Order: sequence, then structure tokens, then C-alpha cells
Amino acid sequence: MSCKTDKKHNISKTAKALSTHVFKIENATLFSGSLYRIDSIQSKYITPRPVDVWLPENYSKEKKYAVLYMHDGQMLFDSTTTWNKQEWKVDEWASKLMNDKITKDFIVVGIHNIKELRWFDLFPQKAFYNLEEDTDVAMLHDGYDGFEESLLNGDNYLKFLVEELKPFIDSKYSVYTNRENTYVAGSSMGGLMSMYAICEYPDVFYGAACLSTHWEGAAPIENNPLPNAIFKYMEANLPSAETHKLYFDYGTETLDAHYPKHAPKVDEILTSKGYDKTNSKNLMFEGTNHSEHAWNQRLYVPLTFLLGNTDEQI
Repeated sequence: MSCKTDKKHNISKTAKALSTHVFKIENATLFSGSLYRIDSIQSKYITPRPVDVWLPENYSKEKKYAVLYMHDGQMLFDSTTTWNKQEWKVDEWASKLMNDKITKDFIVVGIHNIKELRWFDLFPQKAFYNLEEDTDVAMLHDGYDGFEESLLNGDNYLKFLVEELKPFIDSKYSVYTNRENTYVAGSSMGGLMSMYAICEYPDVFYGAACLSTHWEGAAPIENNPLPNAIFKYMEANLPSAETHKLYFDYGTETLDAHYPKHAPKVDEILTSKGYDKTNSKNLMFEGTNHSEHAWNQRLYVPLTFLLGNTDEQI
């Protein structure tokens, strides 16, 4: 049997196994659409966790939809179930933008995080290897006791998304499977991972939205070596500006207060890689903090920029 046939066979087996665990969340508090859960996916790469799939109102198998993959999936749709009673209001903005024909039609796939594993899953793993050999890595993450380099799992997290989850979504839902209709988004560490995803898999993802990107990498400290390690990775790996779109933003309050100083470097890298205002953004939102409430206030901006039906600039 050829390798190509083997791959298709394995994808088919994965899709079949996952399909038995999908159920509609009947009591979800939504603005519009329907929410389904793939409960505790068994993965070769990451610890099992739920994945939520939001389908717009009047979702139809007679048409095709783009797909937006998002991190921290339990924080996206229903504030009645979140730890801080906040949400991204993804269903609200997506519904409004699609109904007004501002964006193409799309579904949203939200990968839940596991609190104690979140940093290890979402840190851009290859950026870590840009640190100097004598770096005291233990001091870099407040709250992550017993850190070992072997716990880094960002590469496996992406393998799960690309090799296991995406084939399942492609097989079960009426979606476009090509790069031009596949997007990834997140905030904070999820912003870092969204940047990492489009760099590691430029043939899979067309656009990445990185809100309040946590350039500090871990707990902010003086003489932090992580930002430079991350920027060195970006300089070497950002995908072609001719075939991709990148969105970054940042606020100025709470944890976001640490991000404005990195904005010039982000702009410099984007420019050096050939990006301009037509295919990249790095926007400041003065007075906004590091929270789902802040992100839901401006979510329409990256959604319109990445999935918009027109070339109108934001």
C-alpha cells in the first residue's frame, strides 16, 4: 500500500473514531447558531480535551464554509460556563458579520485548554531553542513548578490540530479544506501559538489572528530573554507575504501594558518579510486590558481583516 493511501486510511480511521463523541450542547447560551462538542478526543499527541464546534444559524450541507480554529475553546461562546463569566462573543460577531455579508461564511472550532498544561501546549516550541545555553529557564515561568524542557508540547499540539482534528472537521462538516479558507486565532499565549501555527504549517493556514500576543513568553521579568528568542524565530520562519495574512494587536493596561514596547520590533519583522498594510496589522487599542471582555470588544477587526469579502482596509 502506498504512503498516500496509508495516510488517507489513517485519517479515515481518526474521523470515524471521533465522530462517535460529537453531541449538541442543548443548554448553551448563544447569540445565534448551534454549538457541538467533541468530547475528550483521544490523541497520539496531546492530553485529551474537549473541542467545540460552532455552526452558524441555517448551516447547510448544500454550501461550503471556511474554518476558523481557535485556542482556549471554553472561553469563546458562553459566559455562563467560563471561570470569569466573560467570553469572546465569537458567535455574536461571526453571525453579525456573515449576516451583513462583511465576511465569508465560516464555522469556528474551539480547542479547550487544560489549565496546568496550557503554557506547555501553547508556547512556540522551536523559539525556546533560540535561548542561550546558560539561560535559567526555571525563572521564566511563575506558577509552573517542576519545569523541564521535555514538557514543551507546542509541536505536538500543532500535530494534533493539523493531523488529527482538521481531517476530522474536513470529513464531518461541509467546509473548504484548502489553505485559503483555513484560519487560526487566539489571545495571549494563544496569540503566540497562532503565529507559530502559520509559520510551522504555511500550507495549511492562510491567516492568523494574534490578539494581545504574549511576547513576554511567560511571567514578565527584567532582562527577559524570551521575547528575543520568539522574534528570532519569527524572523526566520514567517510565511510568504504574498500568500498569507497576519493580524497582531495589543492593549495598554494590566498584562497588556508589557506589549507596546515590543510593537516596533513586530513592525520591523513584518516589513522585513515583505508585509504591508494589505496583508498585516499590528494595532494598538489604547486603554484596553488583558481579558475576554477586551477581546470581544474588538473581535470584529481581525475577523473582518482576515475573512472579509472586500479589500477595504481597517
